[in-house]
Amino acid sequence: MSGYPIITPSSPPKERTDLFSCKKTAATQTSTPPLQAQGISPPRTPPLTASVDKEDIVDDDHKKASKQHHPKTKARLVGMGEFEPEHHFYPRVLNAQIHPLVQSFFTLGNERIIARYTHLNPRVKAETLREILSYKPKYFQWAGSDLFNVTTASGKRQMIVIETNSCPSGQKSMPILSETDEHNENGGYRTVIESAFKEQLSKADPKLGELAVIYDKNEMESSGYAAVLADVAQEDVWLVEWYDNDSEPNVKWQEGVLHVRDQEKVWHPIRACFRYVTQKPWNRMPLNSKTIVMNQIISCLAGGRNKMMASRAYDFYNHSELVDTGLAVRSPETINNVTRGEIPLYINAMGNHAVLKVPYSNAGQGVYTITNNDELKHFLAEDHHYDKFIVQSLVGNASWSSVTRAGKFYHVGTIPNKKNCDTFVSDLRMMVTGNEQGFRPICIYGRKARRPLTAKLDPHDNTWEMLGTNLSIKLPDGSWTTDSSRLILMDRRDFNQLGIGVDDLIDAYIQTVLAVIAIDKMSERLMANGHFDYQLFRSLNPDDALLREIQQANPDDFFDSQ
Repeated sequence: MSGYPIITPSSPPKERTDLFSCKKTAATQTSTPPLQAQGISPPRTPPLTASVDKEDIVDDDHKKASKQHHPKTKARLVGMGEFEPEHHFYPRVLNAQIHPLVQSFFTLGNERIIARYTHLNPRVKAETLREILSYKPKYFQWAGSDLFNVTTASGKRQMIVIETNSCPSGQKSMPILSETDEHNENGGYRTVIESAFKEQLSKADPKLGELAVIYDKNEMESSGYAAVLADVAQEDVWLVEWYDNDSEPNVKWQEGVLHVRDQEKVWHPIRACFRYVTQKPWNRMPLNSKTIVMNQIISCLAGGRNKMMASRAYDFYNHSELVDTGLAVRSPETINNVTRGEIPLYINAMGNHAVLKVPYSNAGQGVYTITNNDELKHFLAEDHHYDKFIVQSLVGNASWSSVTRAGKFYHVGTIPNKKNCDTFVSDLRMMVTGNEQGFRPICIYGRKARRPLTAKLDPHDNTWEMLGTNLSIKLPDGSWTTDSSRLILMDRRDFNQLGIGVDDLIDAYIQTVLAVIAIDKMSERLMANGHFDYQLFRSLNPDDALLREIQQANPDDFFDSQ
């Protein structure tokens, strides 16, 4: 997650038995001309460093990254029966017992959630909420929103969406829900594969090739999905790394078909791909392909990995379909397409407390909390790859938060600890999937900041330590790891720290579903005729650096639209 902003409502606003069966096709050895030979400019973006865990890929806006190189990427087959829980969950999680309150939330089902939510929110009609939770996403089947639990000076509490991620992490941090379920050791991995990917796989041509999981981070979860997919599909699955600016990737596209290369240098065509590529996936994954990909890349561009477009998507959905329903995607007050020179003006308008974001970064990278001149100067001194930025309102303490049109909002935070009665900023990740039957929650976890929240600010303070909940840590060699000590599990030991109840979890779930639907609808607008609407996208997100990246993997869609 990224974010340490804050809030203000944007507006009121029959199953095939041969599904997995496939005769192995002969591997093919093919080649693809380099980008320059296709008349496409090579990417400006420096290469990323390999991540160790949790959305911790290094942000590519730093010059230093251009000097770093990935280790040789791997490609291997994962077979049936290879899922071992200790390889795909944190050690803490293996021995954790799910909190009864969280377990009860997961057993509610959408109908009981609708009954409870409409009982507490009389303006919301049951049929409206039922239609929303039954929505079938076309492009965005698997997502996770990061939310803050906030309140107002009058004590009105609510969950707000900080950002929504395509291909989210979370499985390794979620205790097992049931000890009696036949596949309980697979946790949410199996639920995602069976509830979302299986349905997409039914669209694949069985003669086209094999199955693959492609990733650029979080091998713990990526390999977990590959192992479960192999069990469900009853066939081997390729597990392949593919990093941004990888000099010798074991992955390529040819005539709309994804191919992976084995250790013998033989290329294998892929009929369906489970994608865990999250760092600028649009510069190497096409918008249209014969290989089925979940999630499709348009979901990232429309908001799943693009905070600028996510803000647009929320506003359009709130104003066009949620008016007078009592529902809205609640998110930070956001100003889009801000140039470097305009930034100080907008920060001043928000009471000199704001959050600056590079729209296309994640893992907490490219997010800057601004509460003093030192923090603003630090941001302006950095060399940023992209041309446009986001300015959002900041959620802080009651005495220092952004001034917005909806007033001030501040963190509820954790329950005060025993040591010094300190309260810490915390967030919540809610992962969901959507298919023919609608949405369902998959897993939840929380995170807290490094330092406690203070009532007064030092004029030279580094507020990221107090407001940033991301777990990524940058090591001296430039690589990244995870501070799992700040991870809040949904177990008997950790959950009570959050001070939330079932109704808060229901609110977080509904906010997540609304955000995912908004982004899916934006994806449909951008692909209305089956091709990328370049002109519409550019009018909404006029960033030339981003457009050049999209062009690298999608020259045909680009040129056809001009």
